Amino acid sequence: MATSPPFPTCPPSPGNGVLRHPHWWQRRWVRYGALSSLLALSGLVILALVRRQTGTEGFLVGLGLAVLPVPWLIAAFRWLDRVEPGPWRNLVFSFAWGACAAALIAIVANSFATKWIATSTADPASADTLGATVIAPIVEESAKAAAVLLVFLFRRRDFTGIVDGVVIAGVTATGFAFTENILYLGTAFGTDQLTGDRGIASVTAATFFVRIVMSPFAHPLFTVLTGIGFGIAALSAERQHVRRVLVPVCGLLLAMGMHALWNGSSTFGEYGFFAVYGAFMVPAFALLTWLAIWTRQRELRTVRAELPAYVLAGWLGPAEPLALGSMRARRMARDYARHHHGRPAAREVARYEACATSLAFLRHRGRQGKAGADFVVRERELLDELWRRRSLARPALEYASRAAMPVPVYWGPAPHGYPAMPYPGYPAYNPYRS
Repeated sequence: MATSPPFPTCPPSPGNGVLRHPHWWQRRWVRYGALSSLLALSGLVILALVRRQTGTEGFLVGLGLAVLPVPWLIAAFRWLDRVEPGPWRNLVFSFAWGACAAALIAIVANSFATKWIATSTADPASADTLGATVIAPIVEESAKAAAVLLVFLFRRRDFTGIVDGVVIAGVTATGFAFTENILYLGTAFGTDQLTGDRGIASVTAATFFVRIVMSPFAHPLFTVLTGIGFGIAALSAERQHVRRVLVPVCGLLLAMGMHALWNGSSTFGEYGFFAVYGAFMVPAFALLTWLAIWTRQRELRTVRAELPAYVLAGWLGPAEPLALGSMRARRMARDYARHHHGRPAAREVARYEACATSLAFLRHRGRQGKAGADFVVRERELLDELWRRRSLARPALEYASRAAMPVPVYWGPAPHGYPAMPYPGYPAYNPYRS
């Protein structure tokens, strides 16, 4: 049985091994502080702009209605990310960027461009149409893609594949749609206040039906195309520079094109909106949903295929690869730990599951020649995390494997390069052995 090919080691530190202290602008707290201040300032400005356009009462009504689809969308993306859940801080950043920074960029840029076109052409109606079908898709999708790009560049360890791209892009677009829905619903409510319309015949009800009931997934659907492009780039080898640039750009262009088609549907005649909705939006939504779920199942297969090497090396128990490759068994393991040891133990088991999954993905990338220079260091970090939590996680996973998948485990000879195991589940030699 062949083993994995050799992996690159960590490059030597510059300056003949002399450690250099980072500049003040390179410190983590400085970067986090600057980013938080930027998002907070953007939030205050966008709040003032939306409230100015809708009025206080319209803003509150819009806020109450716009928040309705947000928990469902976030829960859907979080469910998709359960195989290797990313940290909450990435999701919080993505949502805040979409709701504050991207929305502010879109409002300012769209308004400026539309006014400039109207002034240049002396045709406000054409300017509004051109702004909605051309300017808005370019500006809005670029602003949302910036969040995906930032996570891709600065949180690279958390961005390892297509699912990560889909989740980050979807949550960013959910935040953007949240702010945009406040503006549209609040403006519609203000219109109804002036005209006296009420109930189902009101502009507010029509806006709510179109934006919240029929198409809450519209903005996430567009931006997910960008996220898929970045996810494919994350799966590419570091030497494939052209692919790592072109694929995200193609995803962004597809997002802009679908967004333009959606915005321009109202110009296609009386039933243009419904035609685009039925012929393009629903099939695209179904296709991308299938792709995301298929990718999630492939990730579980990767876990089951890659972790047995660590079982034979003694880092994992014999039943753990099958248990970690099943979402049902994972949930049962957490429930077992919670029932016997409390919620902190369940969180430790969840962390163990996430580290084991990351380890499987890391090994998979290494076998394909796509691992970075920090492969050895990252593998050791993940193994250390697993070894510290083994006393709680191993019994829970063994219970879950017996309860969920009562399949006997057969032991064969260890592959070349791994130590022989005198007893399943314990290494013959391990520096971390207690």
